[in-house]
Amino acid sequence: MSFETHLDQARIDAMTTAGYWPNEVLTDHLDRVAATTPDKLAFKDSRRSLTYAELKAQADRCALGLLELGVQPGDVVSHQLPNWIEFVVVHLACVRIGAVSNPLIPIYREREVGFMVGLAESKVYVAPREFRNYDYPAMVERLKEQLPSIEHVLVVDAEEDALADGHRSFEEFMATPWEERRDPAGLAELRPDPNAVALLIFTSGTTGEPKGVMHSHNTLMAPLIPIPERMGIDEDTVIHMASTFAHLTGFLYGVSLPIVYGQTCIVQDIWNATEFVDLVAEYGINYTSGATPFLVDLLDHLPEDTSGLQSLTRFCCMGAPIPRVMVRRAKEALPTMAVLGGWGQTENALVTIGVPGDPEEKITTDGRAWPGMEVRTVDLDDVPVAPDAEGRVQVRGPFLFVGYAKRPEMTRDLFTEDGWFDTGDLATLSAEGYLSISGRTKDIIVRGGENIPVAYVENVLYENPDYARVAVIAVPDPRLQERACACIVPAPGAPEPTLESVQDYLRGKGVAKQYWPERVVAMDDFPATASGKIQKFHLRDLFEKEGQE
Repeated sequence: MSFETHLDQARIDAMTTAGYWPNEVLTDHLDRVAATTPDKLAFKDSRRSLTYAELKAQADRCALGLLELGVQPGDVVSHQLPNWIEFVVVHLACVRIGAVSNPLIPIYREREVGFMVGLAESKVYVAPREFRNYDYPAMVERLKEQLPSIEHVLVVDAEEDALADGHRSFEEFMATPWEERRDPAGLAELRPDPNAVALLIFTSGTTGEPKGVMHSHNTLMAPLIPIPERMGIDEDTVIHMASTFAHLTGFLYGVSLPIVYGQTCIVQDIWNATEFVDLVAEYGINYTSGATPFLVDLLDHLPEDTSGLQSLTRFCCMGAPIPRVMVRRAKEALPTMAVLGGWGQTENALVTIGVPGDPEEKITTDGRAWPGMEVRTVDLDDVPVAPDAEGRVQVRGPFLFVGYAKRPEMTRDLFTEDGWFDTGDLATLSAEGYLSISGRTKDIIVRGGENIPVAYVENVLYENPDYARVAVIAVPDPRLQERACACIVPAPGAPEPTLESVQDYLRGKGVAKQYWPERVVAMDDFPATASGKIQKFHLRDLFEKEGQE
């Protein structure tokens, strides 16, 4: 399968000449590190660990197996895996043979998976037998008729004889000596063009559907190049990741970063602050990235003796603003740890981040642009606004994606003629270049760094005939910054909606749990314009005033 991208030769030449695109793929680095430090610990998850030599061997065997299954360059392999080593192996195998890796967040359910895998026309789907008490093989069976492109289902941690027809144990798949059927040396001939699509990763939509963001190998490598100088890390740095690998943050800084620099990565598949403290002490973790609630949880679960945390020198917070009080608490409790705020999107990776040594008033911003990335704030006519004035955020540079899958017009509509991408966010930009996100032109809710696509949830709720009008809004939360509240006007004669009834309805519709409202308010009517458009800002004002009383 081939995807139409927004990439042209002019951008390729400009980014390559400037040195931002190295024309490398991730397996180039895997091969180098496996050759120079084969016995070094590469990844340790909650279930097992691998050295770099073992990781390369497993990735190559998986690649040979995918070829045997009929996966060709450009075909899509969807994998809905937790932060397990199998995720890394499957992705590396895709890179090795030029297939497109499509990671899916483990908490997605029928509605999301059906849409995403259907749009991707994936040939292979990989998932656990069970994770957090959810049966993934049963879900994909229910979607079988909806997803005719799926030819193979590989199930991790499953007994072969307990699987449905057409499903196969991933362990049995990996144990098959594919190298006896295919020449491993032939893998080198399949090394992909670094400008080819490498990753198809979905982001929450604001128009009722998620968007399939396409990245090339070069746009995925570019955000990793400035890190050593900017963050002061090297091959001896121990990385930690608890954010899901299926988010771009987890993918770039938990999967790719360690391999590019030959580092050790310690992984959590379920975030737990107490466990994290123990892992830091045991493995000497130096660097972690995660949403702001992770920092809050860490500060709430510090041991009396923090000497075991002295190795932790970088805590990068992305996805939600850092409350200033948390910066002060962190500085007092862990003076050797720098807290750095950052901002980016699935479409553009990490665009801005703080610098170690920034004063407190800068730490609570979203930082400055990475080398090569340009950021500006503009008015409705795309004219730059003055420093510290709020405007729409536009970005340009080597980290930008190469288009939305099968949505070329949507892609073009969000780019200016001179290459600026309209992010949909509002912010102020200081004269020194520090960005402070202030709001969103897109109607989404950010719950602890996780985007909740409002229009998508509303569209599902509107399918219920008991609901006459629906408005999902953000309400403030001290830990997660925002939670979703569903305001509902019941249909005449319908029962009053409750939190339980709304969540039961969404569960029945197969909507992922993280999208469910956590508060439901029944109303007689909504504030609206003369044309009948719901004035959500009035609804938000009501709840903000309620919280202040």
